[in-house]
Amino acid sequence: MPNFFNYNRQELAELLEDLGYQKFRSEQLMRWVYHQQETNFAKMQNIPKIMRSELSKQLTTELPPVQSEKVSSCGTIKWLLGIDAKNAIETVYIPESKRATLCISSQIGCALACQFCATGLTGFLRNLTTAEIISQVFYANKRLEEIYGENNFRKISNVVFMGMGEPLLNEANVFRAVDILLDDLAFGLSKYKVTVSTSGIVPAIERLTENCKAALAISIHSANDQTRNKIVPINQRYPLEKLIKACDNYTEKTKRPITYEYVMLKKINDQKEDAQALAKLLGPRHAKINLIPYNVIKDLKLEASDQTTIQKFKEILNKKGLITTVRKTRGDDISAACGQLYGKVKERNKKIRVNEYQATR
Repeated sequence: MPNFFNYNRQELAELLEDLGYQKFRSEQLMRWVYHQQETNFAKMQNIPKIMRSELSKQLTTELPPVQSEKVSSCGTIKWLLGIDAKNAIETVYIPESKRATLCISSQIGCALACQFCATGLTGFLRNLTTAEIISQVFYANKRLEEIYGENNFRKISNVVFMGMGEPLLNEANVFRAVDILLDDLAFGLSKYKVTVSTSGIVPAIERLTENCKAALAISIHSANDQTRNKIVPINQRYPLEKLIKACDNYTEKTKRPITYEYVMLKKINDQKEDAQALAKLLGPRHAKINLIPYNVIKDLKLEASDQTTIQKFKEILNKKGLITTVRKTRGDDISAACGQLYGKVKERNKKIRVNEYQATR
């Protein structure tokens, strides 16, 4: 049975028409589900009674079951959502003084094996459907109201595709999810508040530039190919020259800045010469740099840069005129910080390689 959350506004209207209903009913349904958080068709009072009865047999609004909920001392919340009997994904809510961000997953596991990321250790099974992506946001909104009351919590203002998986290896479902997140009849978020983060799938960045209204973040982590090849293996296929060209094209066509994410790894990419190389690479560009303290993962042998090193790194970039911030670590006491999302991936498809994805062609 089709899942309601798989469809953007236009697709839902077309589906309803195929089922024999008038297209305008799609807008009514979207308001009930997204604005009223009502997923029971029988309770949608301005829908004809016969249609309500039929829709319950033709369309589902089922959400993934929640396997666990962990709350950090800083207010961060992590949910483990069951996708099937063996596999689960993680979603993280991060409240701050002026905003609240939801970090969502786009795949079960990840095939890219970035050396500082726990998700890559789990292996890869499959892409999430649009419904499985949107369900994370819908559930989080509903659950937060249950916990705190309608007016007593900071509502989700930002959504970032920075959870489990590489979003641009699931571009069709991610782009559709972005449409729903931005739609006023759904979540109504600003296009500046929905961010797709990628390790550098160049052909998909080019398609995002043309077909998706999300903001773009690049997990860059090094300004030279030799180092980046080791810690972000996709660089072997799409080296920095190709990646930066695609980024420049995005900025030129959208007139929007890109955020470059940089995990600080002790004696790997945190030295003075690394900062100078990054400044040289990004200096001429309309870029923002987000330095991310490495969050230790017990199964990896990497070490975090100390605060003094991070501060000196930031100062070098600032002196070169680059807007640079240091991300505050949130949720590390519940393994919800950047790079710490394992999820639960008991099935794996290790034979899949990046060049087998449509997104890379």
